[in-house]
Amino acid sequence: MQFDTKIAVIIRTDLEAWQKLNVASFLAGGIAAAFPECIGEPYGDASGTKYLSLIGQPILIYGADGAALSRALERALARNVTPAVYTEDMFKTTHDAANREVVRAVIRAELNLVGLAMRAERKVIDKIVDGLKFHS
Repeated sequence: MQFDTKIAVIIRTDLEAWQKLNVASFLAGGIAAAFPECIGEPYGDASGTKYLSLIGQPILIYGADGAALSRALERALARNVTPAVYTEDMFKTTHDAANREVVRAVIRAELNLVGLAMRAERKVIDKIVDGLKFHS
């Protein structure tokens, strides 16, 4: 099945494993919040146990250094795609409001990005992530 849209998450490759997983999780949550139509139906097993819904399309995860993350951010914004962002300063906070404050305190050109996520038409995402490799 081919989707009209694509979800891409870009993670800075020099992070600790736990940080990469944390960033990917938060960013996927941003996509789910912004695009409720991408959420599938709840799951259930043959025993009647109910499970939560998931994002109903693949999420492609790319690796990048800081410069490539900044370039992807600028490419996204130039194409009117609003990404979810995660900055290094967010690792030092303890709650959502503090996360927003540390992002708000820095101009875009100086954000120390560790992750981005976005959902848009397939061809648009392909242009934004052009040159990036899948995270390994």
